[in-house]
Amino acid sequence: MRVIKAKNSGACYGVRRALDMAEAASKGVGEVHTLGELIHNPGVVAHLEQQGVHVAMSIDDIQSGTVVIRSHGVAPAVFDKLLQKGLTAIDATCPHVLRAQRSAAALAREGCHVIVVGEEGHPEVEGIKAHALDAGGTVSVVADGSDVPEGLQAPVGVVVQTTQPEAKLCSVVAALRERGVEPQVKNTICTATQMRQSEARSLATIADAMMVIGGRNSSNTTRLAEICSEQCARTYHIESAEEVEPSMLAGVEVVGITAGASTPTSQIDDVAGRIEELGGILEEDGFSEESCS
Repeated sequence: MRVIKAKNSGACYGVRRALDMAEAASKGVGEVHTLGELIHNPGVVAHLEQQGVHVAMSIDDIQSGTVVIRSHGVAPAVFDKLLQKGLTAIDATCPHVLRAQRSAAALAREGCHVIVVGEEGHPEVEGIKAHALDAGGTVSVVADGSDVPEGLQAPVGVVVQTTQPEAKLCSVVAALRERGVEPQVKNTICTATQMRQSEARSLATIADAMMVIGGRNSSNTTRLAEICSEQCARTYHIESAEEVEPSMLAGVEVVGITAGASTPTSQIDDVAGRIEELGGILEEDGFSEESCS
Protein backbone atom coordinates (compact mmCIF):
# COMPACT_ATOMS: atom_id res chain seq x y z
CA MET A 1 0.00 0.00 0.00
CA ARG A 2 1.61 3.20 -1.23
CA VAL A 3 1.28 6.28 0.98
CA ILE A 4 1.74 9.62 -0.77
CA LYS A 5 1.78 12.98 0.99
CA ALA A 6 0.97 16.19 -0.85
CA LYS A 7 4.04 18.44 -0.74
CA ASN A 8 1.94 21.58 -0.40
CA SER A 9 -0.10 20.79 2.68
CA GLY A 10 -0.29 21.66 6.33
CA ALA A 11 0.35 24.89 8.22
CA CYS A 12 0.69 27.92 5.96
CA TYR A 13 2.92 30.93 6.57
CA GLY A 14 0.17 32.93 8.28
CA VAL A 15 -0.63 30.15 10.73
CA ARG A 16 3.02 29.43 11.54
CA ARG A 17 3.57 33.15 12.10
CA ALA A 18 0.58 33.37 14.48
CA LEU A 19 1.76 30.32 16.41
CA ASP A 20 5.28 31.73 16.74
CA MET A 21 3.88 35.04 18.02
CA ALA A 22 1.61 33.33 20.56
CA GLU A 23 4.38 31.07 21.84
CA ALA A 24 6.75 34.05 22.16
CA ALA A 25 4.09 35.93 24.13
CA SER A 26 3.68 32.97 26.49
CA LYS A 27 7.30 33.38 27.57
CA GLY A 28 6.70 36.97 28.70
CA VAL A 29 5.21 38.44 31.86
CA GLY A 30 1.49 38.46 32.65
CA GLU A 31 -1.53 36.64 31.33
CA VAL A 32 -1.82 35.82 27.64
CA HIS A 33 -5.10 35.26 25.82
CA THR A 34 -6.15 34.75 22.25
CA LEU A 35 -9.39 36.37 21.17
CA GLY A 36 -11.16 33.24 20.00
CA GLU A 37 -9.22 30.10 19.10
CA LEU A 38 -5.92 31.13 17.52
CA ILE A 39 -6.43 28.61 14.71
CA HIS A 40 -9.13 26.05 13.98
CA ASN A 41 -7.24 23.03 15.27
CA PRO A 42 -8.28 21.52 18.63
CA GLY A 43 -4.92 19.81 19.21
CA VAL A 44 -2.94 23.01 18.73
CA VAL A 45 -5.34 25.03 20.89
CA ALA A 46 -4.96 22.47 23.69
CA HIS A 47 -1.16 22.63 23.37
CA LEU A 48 -1.20 26.44 23.64
CA GLU A 49 -3.41 26.19 26.73
CA GLN A 50 -0.74 24.04 28.35
CA GLN A 51 1.78 26.79 27.59
CA GLY A 52 -0.39 29.38 29.31
CA VAL A 53 -2.08 30.85 26.24
CA HIS A 54 -5.78 30.87 27.10
CA VAL A 55 -8.77 31.27 24.80
CA ALA A 56 -11.16 34.14 25.55
CA MET A 57 -14.31 34.47 23.49
CA SER A 58 -14.82 38.11 24.42
CA ILE A 59 -12.71 41.08 25.48
CA ASP A 60 -15.01 41.33 28.49
CA ASP A 61 -13.54 38.03 29.71
CA ILE A 62 -10.00 39.48 29.81
CA GLN A 63 -8.97 41.62 32.74
CA SER A 64 -5.28 42.21 32.10
CA GLY A 65 -2.22 41.18 30.13
CA THR A 66 -1.65 40.47 26.45
CA VAL A 67 -4.18 39.60 23.75
CA VAL A 68 -3.06 37.85 20.57
CA ILE A 69 -5.23 38.64 17.56
CA ARG A 70 -5.59 35.45 15.57
CA SER A 71 -4.66 34.99 11.92
CA HIS A 72 -8.28 35.50 10.80
CA GLY A 73 -8.10 39.18 11.83
CA VAL A 74 -10.72 41.33 13.58
CA ALA A 75 -12.78 44.49 13.12
CA PRO A 76 -11.01 47.84 13.66
CA ALA A 77 -13.22 48.51 16.69
CA VAL A 78 -11.64 45.54 18.50
CA PHE A 79 -8.26 47.26 18.66
CA ASP A 80 -9.93 50.40 20.03
CA LYS A 81 -11.62 48.40 22.77
CA LEU A 82 -8.38 46.64 23.72
CA LEU A 83 -6.62 50.00 23.98
CA GLN A 84 -9.41 51.48 26.08
CA LYS A 85 -9.18 48.55 28.48
CA GLY A 86 -5.42 48.91 28.83
CA LEU A 87 -4.62 45.56 27.24
CA THR A 88 -1.57 44.89 25.08
CA ALA A 89 -2.44 43.69 21.58
CA ILE A 90 -0.24 41.46 19.44
CA ASP A 91 -1.58 41.48 15.90
CA ALA A 92 -1.06 38.05 14.36
CA THR A 93 -3.46 38.70 11.48
CA CYS A 94 -2.23 36.86 8.39
CA PRO A 95 -0.68 39.30 5.89
CA HIS A 96 -2.96 37.89 3.17
CA VAL A 97 -6.00 38.64 5.33
CA LEU A 98 -4.66 42.14 5.97
CA ARG A 99 -4.52 42.64 2.21
CA ALA A 100 -8.17 41.60 1.91
CA GLN A 101 -9.18 43.95 4.73
CA ARG A 102 -7.33 46.89 3.17
CA SER A 103 -8.72 46.12 -0.28
CA ALA A 104 -12.28 46.09 1.07
CA ALA A 105 -11.71 49.41 2.85
CA ALA A 106 -10.17 50.99 -0.26
CA LEU A 107 -13.11 49.93 -2.44
CA ALA A 108 -15.53 51.33 0.14
CA ARG A 109 -13.73 54.68 0.19
CA GLU A 110 -14.07 54.80 -3.62
CA GLY A 111 -17.83 54.60 -3.18
CA CYS A 112 -18.24 50.94 -4.19
CA HIS A 113 -20.79 48.57 -2.83
CA VAL A 114 -18.42 45.89 -1.55
CA ILE A 115 -19.15 42.23 -2.19
CA VAL A 116 -17.20 39.80 0.00
CA VAL A 117 -17.09 36.32 -1.52
CA GLY A 118 -16.93 33.92 1.39
CA GLU A 119 -18.60 32.16 4.28
CA GLU A 120 -21.11 34.32 6.14
CA GLY A 121 -20.24 34.45 9.84
CA HIS A 122 -16.66 33.22 9.44
CA PRO A 123 -14.28 35.33 11.59
CA GLU A 124 -12.15 36.34 8.60
CA VAL A 125 -15.19 37.39 6.59
CA GLU A 126 -16.63 39.35 9.51
CA GLY A 127 -13.33 41.22 9.86
CA ILE A 128 -13.16 42.06 6.14
CA LYS A 129 -16.78 43.19 6.21
CA ALA A 130 -16.13 45.40 9.25
CA HIS A 131 -13.21 47.16 7.54
CA ALA A 132 -15.42 48.04 4.57
CA LEU A 133 -18.20 49.30 6.83
CA ASP A 134 -15.71 51.28 8.91
CA ALA A 135 -14.60 52.99 5.69
CA GLY A 136 -18.18 54.09 5.04
CA GLY A 137 -19.19 51.44 2.54
CA THR A 138 -22.14 49.10 2.11
CA VAL A 139 -21.41 45.38 2.08
CA SER A 140 -22.91 42.08 0.93
CA VAL A 141 -21.45 38.66 1.77
CA VAL A 142 -22.13 36.04 -0.90
CA ALA A 143 -21.20 32.37 -1.21
CA ASP A 144 -21.24 32.36 -5.02
CA GLY A 145 -22.87 33.95 -8.05
CA SER A 146 -26.34 32.72 -7.12
CA ASP A 147 -26.23 34.82 -3.93
CA VAL A 148 -25.53 38.17 -5.60
CA PRO A 149 -28.29 40.61 -4.53
CA GLU A 150 -30.72 41.98 -7.09
CA GLY A 151 -30.65 45.61 -8.06
CA LEU A 152 -26.94 46.32 -7.61
CA GLN A 153 -25.61 49.21 -9.64
CA ALA A 154 -22.06 50.32 -10.34
CA PRO A 155 -19.72 50.99 -8.72
CA VAL A 156 -19.34 47.52 -7.24
CA GLY A 157 -16.13 46.10 -5.80
CA VAL A 158 -15.35 42.46 -5.06
CA VAL A 159 -12.94 40.94 -2.53
CA VAL A 160 -12.57 37.31 -1.51
CA GLN A 161 -12.07 35.35 1.69
CA THR A 162 -8.48 34.15 1.35
CA THR A 163 -9.33 30.43 1.45
CA GLN A 164 -12.12 30.45 -1.16
CA PRO A 165 -11.82 28.56 -4.47
CA GLU A 166 -11.27 30.83 -7.46
CA ALA A 167 -14.31 29.27 -9.15
CA LYS A 168 -16.57 31.03 -6.63
CA LEU A 169 -14.99 34.40 -7.37
CA CYS A 170 -15.44 33.79 -11.10
CA SER A 171 -19.11 32.88 -10.62
CA VAL A 172 -19.76 36.15 -8.76
CA VAL A 173 -18.01 38.25 -11.41
CA ALA A 174 -19.95 36.44 -14.15
CA ALA A 175 -23.27 37.04 -12.36
CA LEU A 176 -22.53 40.77 -12.07
CA ARG A 177 -21.54 41.06 -15.72
CA GLU A 178 -24.75 39.31 -16.78
CA ARG A 179 -26.58 42.18 -15.08
CA GLY A 180 -24.52 44.78 -16.85
CA VAL A 181 -22.29 45.61 -13.88
CA GLU A 182 -18.53 45.60 -14.43
CA PRO A 183 -17.01 45.20 -10.96
CA GLN A 184 -13.65 46.24 -9.59
CA VAL A 185 -12.15 42.93 -8.56
CA LYS A 186 -9.49 42.44 -5.91
CA ASN A 187 -8.47 38.80 -6.06
CA THR A 188 -7.42 38.33 -2.45
CA ILE A 189 -7.30 34.52 -2.52
CA CYS A 190 -4.12 33.23 -0.91
CA THR A 191 -1.85 31.54 -3.45
CA ALA A 192 -0.88 28.92 -0.86
CA THR A 193 -4.54 27.96 -0.59
CA GLN A 194 -4.87 27.68 -4.35
CA MET A 195 -1.78 25.44 -4.52
CA ARG A 196 -3.06 23.19 -1.72
CA GLN A 197 -6.46 22.79 -3.34
CA SER A 198 -5.08 22.13 -6.81
CA GLU A 199 -2.54 19.61 -5.55
CA ALA A 200 -5.09 17.83 -3.34
CA ARG A 201 -7.47 17.53 -6.28
CA SER A 202 -4.76 16.00 -8.46
CA LEU A 203 -3.59 13.60 -5.75
CA ALA A 204 -7.19 12.47 -5.13
CA THR A 205 -7.51 11.39 -8.78
CA ILE A 206 -4.83 8.69 -8.31
CA ALA A 207 -5.64 7.66 -4.73
CA ASP A 208 -7.99 4.88 -3.63
CA ALA A 209 -8.41 6.65 -0.28
CA MET A 210 -7.63 10.22 0.87
CA MET A 211 -6.84 11.36 4.40
CA VAL A 212 -7.53 15.07 4.86
CA ILE A 213 -6.09 16.17 8.21
CA GLY A 214 -7.28 19.17 10.18
CA GLY A 215 -9.89 20.56 12.55
CA ARG A 216 -13.49 19.84 11.65
CA ASN A 217 -14.16 23.49 12.49
CA SER A 218 -11.58 24.58 9.91
CA SER A 219 -13.18 26.01 6.78
CA ASN A 220 -10.14 25.50 4.58
CA THR A 221 -9.69 21.87 5.70
CA THR A 222 -13.38 21.16 5.12
CA ARG A 223 -13.05 22.65 1.64
CA LEU A 224 -10.05 20.41 0.94
CA ALA A 225 -12.12 17.39 1.98
CA GLU A 226 -14.93 18.48 -0.34
CA ILE A 227 -12.51 18.87 -3.25
CA CYS A 228 -10.97 15.46 -2.62
CA SER A 229 -14.40 13.84 -2.28
CA GLU A 230 -15.25 14.95 -5.81
CA GLN A 231 -12.36 12.82 -7.10
CA CYS A 232 -12.08 10.08 -4.50
CA ALA A 233 -15.17 8.52 -2.88
CA ARG A 234 -13.16 7.21 0.07
CA THR A 235 -12.14 10.61 1.45
CA TYR A 236 -11.84 10.91 5.22
CA HIS A 237 -11.65 14.21 7.11
CA ILE A 238 -9.78 13.39 10.33
CA GLU A 239 -8.25 15.39 13.15
CA SER A 240 -5.72 12.89 14.48
CA ALA A 241 -3.95 9.60 13.84
CA GLU A 242 -6.18 7.90 16.40
CA GLU A 243 -9.11 8.18 13.98
CA VAL A 244 -7.44 6.04 11.29
CA GLU A 245 -9.08 2.62 11.36
CA PRO A 246 -7.99 -0.50 9.41
CA SER A 247 -11.42 -0.61 7.72
CA MET A 248 -10.69 2.73 6.04
CA LEU A 249 -7.79 1.11 4.18
CA ALA A 250 -9.33 -2.24 3.26
CA GLY A 251 -8.53 -3.03 -0.36
CA VAL A 252 -6.60 0.22 -0.81
CA GLU A 253 -3.45 0.30 -2.94
CA VAL A 254 -2.74 4.05 -2.86
CA VAL A 255 -3.43 6.35 0.12
CA GLY A 256 -3.16 10.10 -0.37
CA ILE A 257 -2.53 12.50 2.52
CA THR A 258 -3.18 16.23 2.55
CA ALA A 259 -3.86 18.71 5.35
CA GLY A 260 -5.43 22.08 5.98
CA ALA A 261 -3.55 25.33 6.48
CA SER A 262 -4.00 25.10 10.26
CA THR A 263 -2.53 21.61 10.59
CA PRO A 264 1.04 21.35 11.97
CA THR A 265 3.58 18.97 10.45
CA SER A 266 3.60 16.83 13.61
CA GLN A 267 -0.05 15.87 13.08
CA ILE A 268 0.58 14.96 9.44
CA ASP A 269 3.57 12.81 10.44
CA ASP A 270 1.49 11.06 13.12
CA VAL A 271 -1.16 10.09 10.56
CA ALA A 272 1.46 8.88 8.09
CA GLY A 273 3.05 6.82 10.87
CA ARG A 274 -0.28 5.27 11.79
CA ILE A 275 -0.89 4.24 8.17
CA GLU A 276 2.60 2.75 8.03
CA GLU A 277 1.73 0.67 11.10
CA LEU A 278 -1.23 -0.66 9.12
CA GLY A 279 0.95 -1.77 6.22
CA GLY A 280 1.58 1.41 4.27
CA ILE A 281 4.88 2.33 2.63
CA LEU A 282 5.51 6.07 2.63
CA GLU A 283 6.93 7.53 -0.58
CA GLU A 284 9.52 10.03 0.55
CA ASP A 285 9.35 12.26 -2.53
CA GLY A 286 5.75 13.21 -1.88
CA PHE A 287 3.33 14.50 -4.49
CA SER A 288 3.25 17.81 -6.35
CA GLU A 289 1.59 19.04 -9.54
CA GLU A 290 4.83 18.24 -11.37
CA SER A 291 4.32 14.58 -10.42
CA CYS A 292 1.56 14.41 -13.04
CA SER A 293 3.58 15.93 -15.88
